[in-house]
Amino acid sequence: MRITDIQRCEVRPGRLVEWTLSPATVAAATALPEDTRPPAYIQESHIRTAKGVREDGLFVPTWLGTAFDIPGRVDLDALQEALRAWTVRHETLRSGFRWAGDELRRFTLDADDVSLHREDAGDFPDADRLVKHLQGRFDSVADALRWPNLIYTAVVRPDGASVYLAFDHSNVDAYSLHRIPAEVHELYTAGLAGAEPASAGPVASYVDFCEIERADADGIDARHAIVDRWREFIHRCDGVLPGFPVDLGVEPGGPLPRQRMLCEPLADAAGAAAFEAYCRPYGGSQVGLLAATGLIVHELGGQSVYRTVVPFHTRVKSRWSDSVGWYVGGAPIEVPVGPTTEFRDVMRAVRDELRAGRPLSRMPLARVLSLLGADFRPTSPDLYSIVSYCDARTILGAEHWAEQRAHGLIRVSYGDQVCVWVNRLHEGLWLASRYPDTDVAAKNLRLYVERLRDRIASVAQGSLTAVS
Repeated sequence: MRITDIQRCEVRPGRLVEWTLSPATVAAATALPEDTRPPAYIQESHIRTAKGVREDGLFVPTWLGTAFDIPGRVDLDALQEALRAWTVRHETLRSGFRWAGDELRRFTLDADDVSLHREDAGDFPDADRLVKHLQGRFDSVADALRWPNLIYTAVVRPDGASVYLAFDHSNVDAYSLHRIPAEVHELYTAGLAGAEPASAGPVASYVDFCEIERADADGIDARHAIVDRWREFIHRCDGVLPGFPVDLGVEPGGPLPRQRMLCEPLADAAGAAAFEAYCRPYGGSQVGLLAATGLIVHELGGQSVYRTVVPFHTRVKSRWSDSVGWYVGGAPIEVPVGPTTEFRDVMRAVRDELRAGRPLSRMPLARVLSLLGADFRPTSPDLYSIVSYCDARTILGAEHWAEQRAHGLIRVSYGDQVCVWVNRLHEGLWLASRYPDTDVAAKNLRLYVERLRDRIASVAQGSLTAVS
């Protein structure tokens, strides 16, 4: 599934239908007692950051979404039931938060109390106008500071429909989005046939995971080894979490800049396979990607150590593998780089850092920062810059993404960090990045991507030559 934004996912004209949680569902939620299971630290940090940024006078949409096609004449009743069944399957989507003073308190609906309201939004013969409408609706509904904060839509045409779903980030991560097309397709097809879907069994709840993870996190104190490691790392980052170590043309302490999106292929299937083969003795493509990034940012920025926070999924037990939620943590790495450093040596250093750092990703960073006692009041939706890698080929339904025109959607709005996502797909390596909308950042991100592509091609060619 290619990651992109709503402007680049090939939206086509048609009749727009929208689904939101029904007024009866919202009324039932209003009357609910507190669910004692707390928010995850990452959820609470996200919501508090959105609140702080909003109070500073800036509306920063942060929703995530997915898009995919359903072929043939679409039965809207069957699609609505598929969307409802998928929603109630994942408890976090029927759970929300309300403020009690400065505390966030959870509430959770029973599955039987969840229903969808369908609205016909009319014909949109112009694709640009449709994109603008969709983005506006997603901005207003899939908002961190409201509930419900999800919306489902379908653009209906005689030969099929394009489905666009948007969620506030507090309930989904990229892996969750990647699974949606296959799950909804299965429910829809089963509904048309009057059959039970093959995967109709219960799914583990992210709300339960939040309770377990938070209890573990609350069991550590400021003397814990994980807190010490972060303290040392942040100290070497001059007291802040690391940004992308090249000039972005962003004024320090200035207003949060608008962002821009960059999406393009890095390698075809053969090139991706050759790059993986070369990197495998050192840990695989993720290691190679981070090592290449370290060398490139040294070339562009001159730093002798590449410091970054690497995202890891926290679905460490198989019970969470089918669950929708925000299962992401981060681990710090520090890798020496220089003009004469060999790529293999950097890969070895990255591999060792990832092995040492991965256990740190299971402790929520928001908990660590609170224990450090420093004022880390976030002023940007992204705490730090990332370079993320995911081999998505084994995710449920990945073999159908191309024919389904499936995309993962990211809202590009405001931010002073650089976020890079590289996905390994059946057709190759795909890069998406959002970065500050300045001329300097655009130039340096373009140089970064070009040099990354050249590095992957060079390594892949060397691997292919060695094999032949």
